[in-house]
This record gives sequence, C-alpha cells and structure tokens, in this order.
Amino acid sequence: MELIPLPAFKDNYLWLLHHDGHALVVDPGQAGPVHAALQRLGLTLDGILVTHHHADHTGGVAELQAATGARVCGPAREAIPGNCEPLRGGDQVQLLDIHWRVMAVPGHTRGHIAFFAERVADAPLLFCGDTLFSGGCGRIFEGTPAQMLASLDALAALPPDTRVCCGHEYTLANLRFARVVDSGNDALLAYEKHCRQLRAQDQPTLPSTMGTELAINPFLRSRTAAVTQAVQAQDPSARDEVAVFAALRLWKNNFS
Repeated sequence: MELIPLPAFKDNYLWLLHHDGHALVVDPGQAGPVHAALQRLGLTLDGILVTHHHADHTGGVAELQAATGARVCGPAREAIPGNCEPLRGGDQVQLLDIHWRVMAVPGHTRGHIAFFAERVADAPLLFCGDTLFSGGCGRIFEGTPAQMLASLDALAALPPDTRVCCGHEYTLANLRFARVVDSGNDALLAYEKHCRQLRAQDQPTLPSTMGTELAINPFLRSRTAAVTQAVQAQDPSARDEVAVFAALRLWKNNFS
C-alpha cells in the first residue's frame, strides 16, 4: 500500500493511495495530476473521497468520475459534484479493502468530514481535509469556534501514530505563528527545523502524525497554560476555553 501526495494549485495536496493496481484519491481539486499519476503508475481509480465542498478539493471530481467510473463518497450536508454517495459522521465505507470510519468535523465548513482507518500498511491513517493542518487548523468559514474546537478534540483523540494527511502545505507558515504563541516549546523548535530541511529539498512536510501535532500545534494545545496565557495577553476578554480558542484563531487570521 503506497501513499502519495500529489501537488496541485499553489499549495494543495491531493492524496493518492494505491495497492495492487487499484487506487483511491482524496479531495481532487484538479483532475490533471490524478490522471497523470494513474497513467504513470498503471493504476485503476476505484474511489474518490471528498472531505468538503470547496472547489480546490472538488474541482476534478466530476471529470475523474466520468473518465474512470470511480465511486465518489463525500459529506451528506454539502453539495459535491458528480454522483456522490452521502456520508455522515459515524458512517463506514469500504474502499481498497480498507475499512474507513467517517468522522463529522464541522468548523471550516458546516458539513466537513474526515476519513480514518485503524490500520493501513503499518499505522492508522487520517484524511482530514482543511480541519487540521500541521501546526495549525482551518479557518472557520461556516461553523463556529465551539464546533471547530470539538472537531479538533475528536481528531486529537485518535492514536498518536496516526498519519495526518492534510489538504495543504501550510506547515512553515503555521509554525512561524506557533513560535510566537508557544515560544518555550522545544518540540516545536525541533519540528520547525526538520520541516525547513524538508522544504529546502522540495519535500512535503506531510503526512505528520497526531503525536507530533499534540506536541507542537497551538490549536490542539489551546488549553495549555503557555498558549492560554499568550492568547489572554492579546485578548484579556478570552476567559473560557472556547473564547480562548476563538481568540487564537482570530489572532492567526490577522498574523503576518
């Protein structure tokens, strides 16, 4: 079983998972990179998993389905191109002989979902779209801070060795903000050095792992004393955990 991030647009990753000549792709915002990979590797596309409705995650769905007949599975609460099987949190789907659990993770969009498998090759695997990024989280476009915090809590409860496959290469920008918020975090500094080395070699920083994110990601650490105090220094009115998380996300929105 091989997992490949396919670059698209400026900083998207379309995730391709394949085994024994068969493949699935996650969030194909463009069809071209997928067609090219299928041809290069001699693969048949069996399935398309979609986490949310944004065009940079769905733009290639209809073309790929028309060309390959692939099964499309996506969020029931959002309009997804093509003939899409609607999924909700708690549903299960079988693709590539892998049992995928669907998790409802609203916040970035109202109906955002994630796909989790307990064991793919040698470790658990998560496709989380734009809910969780390495060192960050998605902007809250349609949901609420309380929803996003609950969604991140659900993801954080997955096994520490879970491979975290995000939708974008935002890691270095996220870590630059994280250093301001959580400046005494030695694990964060070491991880940033590692990620800089990867990007200098034009290598992806993803997938991350849930254990890494729990150690370095301020949005998963918003209840820690260091992060809470940094947020409250910016916004003294942020007193409860949801208000602190909301203020942290707003701080990141305006950070440059």
